[in-house]
Amino acid sequence: MSDQHSHQSFETRAIHAGNTADPLTGAVVPPIYQVSTYKQDGVGGLRGGYEYSRSANPTRTALEENLAALEGGRRGLAFASGLAAEDCLLRTLLVPGDHVVIPNDAYGGTFRLFAKVVQRWGVDFSVANTSDIESVRAAVNDRTKLIWVETPSNPLLGITDIEAVAGVARQAGVKLVVDNTFASPYLQQPLALGADVVVHSLTKYMGGHSDVVGGALVTADEALGEELAYHQNAMGAVAGPFDSWIVLRGIKTLAVRMDRHSENAAKIAEMLTQHPKVTQVLYPGLPEHPGHEIAAKQMRSFGGMISFRVQGGEEAAVEVCNRAQLFTLGESLGGVESLIEHPGRMTHASVAGSALEVPADLVRISVGIENVEDLLADLRQALG
Repeated sequence: MSDQHSHQSFETRAIHAGNTADPLTGAVVPPIYQVSTYKQDGVGGLRGGYEYSRSANPTRTALEENLAALEGGRRGLAFASGLAAEDCLLRTLLVPGDHVVIPNDAYGGTFRLFAKVVQRWGVDFSVANTSDIESVRAAVNDRTKLIWVETPSNPLLGITDIEAVAGVARQAGVKLVVDNTFASPYLQQPLALGADVVVHSLTKYMGGHSDVVGGALVTADEALGEELAYHQNAMGAVAGPFDSWIVLRGIKTLAVRMDRHSENAAKIAEMLTQHPKVTQVLYPGLPEHPGHEIAAKQMRSFGGMISFRVQGGEEAAVEVCNRAQLFTLGESLGGVESLIEHPGRMTHASVAGSALEVPADLVRISVGIENVEDLLADLRQALG
């Protein structure tokens, strides 16, 4: 993170880090450099280090500087999607024969990447309950190179003690990767708690408006950042300039959006706990959530994601999704509009039959920033 912004509050960094005025016109918003190549002043005479937009682009640079500042890291890198970021990280840090510990509650796409792509390359993985430190410690072996954590997790909203798992990783001499997508850097700072790399799907809360796909890596170590940047360029799945600009714009309102997401979600979670057709509510803001105390310690507030289980099994859960009107039935999360989905048939279909299979009666909602009374009314009618 630039020393210029290190003393500033999060809200100020979100608006100003990487967002310098255009030196030619004074435009307060960084331009979209929709360009593939750059004029050189003689062979090797690069202006600002730019030669080809796969390697670097000024709009993407602005976003990457912003990401590093928000996560308190030394280097941020922006990718075409969250999975592209994960792929670059894994191929940078792992070789055939290595081993990774992954959570027993992870995004289906992450599991698919490990089980169907990376494992074929000769990298093995074990599944652990990352909310249980002893489970994590027991899963580490002499070939382990990474411990992978999501907190809050997708879709069961599990909470992992990042600082405690970082201690296990240091003791074992392995790196800790934290997927911070559900929390965003506004609610949680994994690098400050001992993580080595933070992963984001920028598609979600960072973009915040369901209009862009992107991913990011942020690291506290400059050398690791350079190694990741080399592979980012070599592999090429970079964020385009327009997508980078859209995410930068979204980030400026991240703090105020996350406050509203969290406020609305807390009220909805409370209603769901009292509804006779709901058998369980999974939300770390609830005192009865097993990870509540840890979440309260490492998060600013509890975010906008809730999962809940309903009476009547899978068909009843599907019907709740189908009856919702204000909650849009769709995959993804983190937009200003509220979404609802059935993880078992949608986002987590790829984990069916595995140790990560999700309950069939589970419904996941991404609580938006609409009026909370309207959202409550829609859920009540959807539950029937």
